[in-house]
Amino acid sequence: MSGSDETSFRLPKAILFDLDGTLIDSAPDITCAVNELLDGRGLPPLTLPQVKSMIGNGVEKLVERAFAASDRPLSKAGLEEANREMAPIYRRHITRWTRPMPGAAETLARLHVAGIRLGVATNKPQAATREILLHFGMLERLGAIVGGDAVTRKKPAPEALLLALERLETTPQDALMVGDSVTDVEAARAAGVPVILIRGGYSQVPVDELGADLVCGSLLDLPAALNGLRTAA
Repeated sequence: MSGSDETSFRLPKAILFDLDGTLIDSAPDITCAVNELLDGRGLPPLTLPQVKSMIGNGVEKLVERAFAASDRPLSKAGLEEANREMAPIYRRHITRWTRPMPGAAETLARLHVAGIRLGVATNKPQAATREILLHFGMLERLGAIVGGDAVTRKKPAPEALLLALERLETTPQDALMVGDSVTDVEAARAAGVPVILIRGGYSQVPVDELGADLVCGSLLDLPAALNGLRTAA
């Protein structure tokens, strides 16, 4: 666990979590969806590491990156058509190969019992997010779920975080963001929220280099990190 010497935390009243790469490992299902879309266009499949590197900025950006990686970049009109094709494919690949990240359910349960308000702010579509969280028994712990299609601008813009905090009746000064990528760091900074990154997600850059306030080895380390903040406070 590492952090910045320049930042002093306030113990959060609310914690917002990213979804893909933070609470869940959805890359295998997303890879299946991408390859089904590409196969329909007569294109060869991409590997799991290739697709994992494309996750984080929403389905539209995922589709754009997939076709670019297949040496078939799309025009604006072509991208819109491909995204229309992707929508039902994506919905079919939600929970078959997806798994919770280590400690996800246990950590949410511990924080919920401790009285911390919990929410999710993700670029994944709202309906898919809710279906996944329900499937893995995490939904009942969460007071706010904001998907990428619930706001005008996805992360790294701050809208999803601010809307989730509004629903949790918490200010950015009393909140914390937990994610796995530079997108989460930038969104948190824009919202005025401290940010902790978790190792083992989908970032292509080492998380220690992304400027987070703190880095944890896994979600299982998060409660102890917060206890440290409580002691320091």
